[in-house]
Amino acid sequence: MTTIRLTAAQAMVRWLSVQQAEDGSRFIEGVWAIFGHGNVAGLGEALHAHKDTLPTWRGHNEQTMAHVAVAYAKANGRRKAMAVTSSIGPGATNMVTAAAVAHVNRLPVLFIPGDVFASRAPDPVLQQIEDFDDATVSANDCFRPVVRYFDRISRPEHILTALPRALRVMTDPANCGPVCLAFCQDTQAEAYDYPVEFFTPRTWFIRRPEPDQRELEAAVAAIRAAKAPLIVAGGGVLYSGAEQTLLSFAKTHNIPVVETQSGKGAMDWEEPLHFGSPGVTGTGCGNDLAAQADLVIGVGTRFQDFTTGSWTVFSAPGRKLLSINIHGYDAHKRAAQPLVGDAKIALEKISAALGHHRFADPDFANRAKWFQTTDTVTAAPKGNELPSDAQVVGAVQRTTGKDALIMSASGSMPGVLHVLWKASQGGYHMEYGFSCMGYEIAGAMGIKMAKPDRHVICMIGDGSYMMANSELATAVMMGIPFTVVLTDNRGFGCINRLQKATGGAAFNNLLADSYHVNPTDIDFAAHARSMGANVVKAATIAEVEAAMTASKSATIPTVIVIDTDPAPGTGAGGTWWEVAVPEVSDRKEVNEARKAYEAGTRAQWLVN
Repeated sequence: MTTIRLTAAQAMVRWLSVQQAEDGSRFIEGVWAIFGHGNVAGLGEALHAHKDTLPTWRGHNEQTMAHVAVAYAKANGRRKAMAVTSSIGPGATNMVTAAAVAHVNRLPVLFIPGDVFASRAPDPVLQQIEDFDDATVSANDCFRPVVRYFDRISRPEHILTALPRALRVMTDPANCGPVCLAFCQDTQAEAYDYPVEFFTPRTWFIRRPEPDQRELEAAVAAIRAAKAPLIVAGGGVLYSGAEQTLLSFAKTHNIPVVETQSGKGAMDWEEPLHFGSPGVTGTGCGNDLAAQADLVIGVGTRFQDFTTGSWTVFSAPGRKLLSINIHGYDAHKRAAQPLVGDAKIALEKISAALGHHRFADPDFANRAKWFQTTDTVTAAPKGNELPSDAQVVGAVQRTTGKDALIMSASGSMPGVLHVLWKASQGGYHMEYGFSCMGYEIAGAMGIKMAKPDRHVICMIGDGSYMMANSELATAVMMGIPFTVVLTDNRGFGCINRLQKATGGAAFNNLLADSYHVNPTDIDFAAHARSMGANVVKAATIAEVEAAMTASKSATIPTVIVIDTDPAPGTGAGGTWWEVAVPEVSDRKEVNEARKAYEAGTRAQWLVN
């Protein structure tokens, strides 16, 4: 057996550099790194030697550079990924939140945090977490609940098994998710005679499991027996690459479609069978269909509570649930009739079995009425009042074309965009599995790296911007252009509305209602400008529209700041969402909200 002597870090980097995606490109496109003790000497040296075959990029914050990797994987439909490395201690634990984002959204990211010394000779080293009862524990054990595969590399030969296992998980369509390879810092620098064949290039294919014939026949029978079926398209449609298959299936059998946050953009909004979104952030026409559906056909969806209105929106008596999903865990939820398999393959097989079976037309007039409502809600304000978030979204909508890709993650914008944004196919990216504040700017950067030909637009509130904005400077440095629309409502406007809706007093959400000694007046335009971005402080909706048009030709990020009214919500659509309201309170508003809460819970579908 021919061998080559390398350090463990050198061997890891060399192996990663020759792992290929299905299109022949690198599966791990590059490595985000903030160096510190624990990775600078070992991995840092190895990455420098391979900088021409496996790029290394420098971030400003471990969490947000990992968000770039998460967004990149999502924008690539899980067919490509990135790695992220940090020092031990806070550098590693900073990435745990991003790992949770990847885990909930079932996305492949390779986390390589530095770890303590395998030898334990210098213990305790700087930043080491010491467990008084377990000497094997380090800070990196925090990753265990939020990754699909965890391994600690404490011997150089460990990577011979750990690396293939890692990519097996990252390319598994059912169990896909983040991986953590905690890399002991002395092990990184230790040499070993590795088999040369270990570094042979390998292509990783995403398999397409076919459904069980019995489940398939049962699914076809359920659809044939239905009178008013409704398709709920989830993120699994996009991960499967089943967008055209879904469109063909819906049109062949005349079944209306609604899209979850993860599934939005699977179908162009102008398709007549596209009825928007269901649930808490649902369209009026979509929720009407959901209430009438006798068979709900979930395709690649987890049926999160926003999609289901906390299991109240699919309310037709005797309605049934058919769940097409790559993972049995999801397919069996809520006593659904399961069809476990790849979404594209499953839809093709069901359609073939159904033949020319078609259903009656849905209420197209109701759909047209809804989009008229959307245009009204998103129209520019007629007076000098501050615009709502919906009106800002309208300004962005009117100045973009089919190349636009809108994204967000938290606060008011996910709800406004889900219910009101008219998305082209592939033109929507929402991190609403974990709804992580601070994902937005880093995520926009990752999307642009994956989709350089799309006009990427990041919609963000002032609260999320304050959480994490540092990768704006990284995007400027790397020349990665995207547009940030920052709506300043002076606090956490979304949660302030929820607080008031559940009977609470305005408290600790808007800056004006929070404890302070000095008044707060943050100049977001000046802040973004200090990081090198193009900046426009818009006073009106018309100025937002002009700035949006100009941003399309920019070569660095553009930030458009506008003050907004924190009071209005989406202005249309939606349904009940379960947020527990106190059973007893001195506030009459809380007691009234409790009555509404109890009424909502009585309408829930409780079968689990």
